[in-house]
Amino acid sequence: MTIFSYPPATAGSSASGATPTSADASVQLFVDHHPWLLQRLTYRLRNRADAEDLTSETFLRVITRPEVGVLEAPRAYLATVAKRLLINLWHRRELEQAYLDAISILPEAVSPSPEDRALLIESLEAVAKALDAQSDKARRAFLMSQLDGLTYAEIAQQLGVSASMVRKYMAQCWEACWHLRASQ
Repeated sequence: MTIFSYPPATAGSSASGATPTSADASVQLFVDHHPWLLQRLTYRLRNRADAEDLTSETFLRVITRPEVGVLEAPRAYLATVAKRLLINLWHRRELEQAYLDAISILPEAVSPSPEDRALLIESLEAVAKALDAQSDKARRAFLMSQLDGLTYAEIAQQLGVSASMVRKYMAQCWEACWHLRASQ
């Protein structure tokens, strides 16, 4: 099954004269665009190691995505995927920093150990990832309820939806969290 064709397949375009495979297209996409994407992300992140990780994750997501067809604008597509991953990275870092800030004000006697901190951060990242899989409005509704303490009516007003829709959003997010707990 061909995942995508990049560049668009033409008869006799591979070395053997056969139609290129999805693996050929993946390799060609990587060879053609990896340096460009890495340079772009290094500039944005100001950190080569993070840029390399994000570049690898971007290509992994693109190459393993079954519904991608012919990429007519591969750089635009790669940039979009990388941007989404970059936003997720920033959200994870904000979440981690918020947690570290919150526990830094605790007395040492009740402050979690470094091992517990690592486990808690890992759990927070897993919850964040589960919520990232939800729609934007569902995720925002959940966070407004759980972090800001807003009522469903207040959330509905802010999101421009009905309170019953907020209940559906909350159910979706709680279900995602429940599946996360069940898989651990």
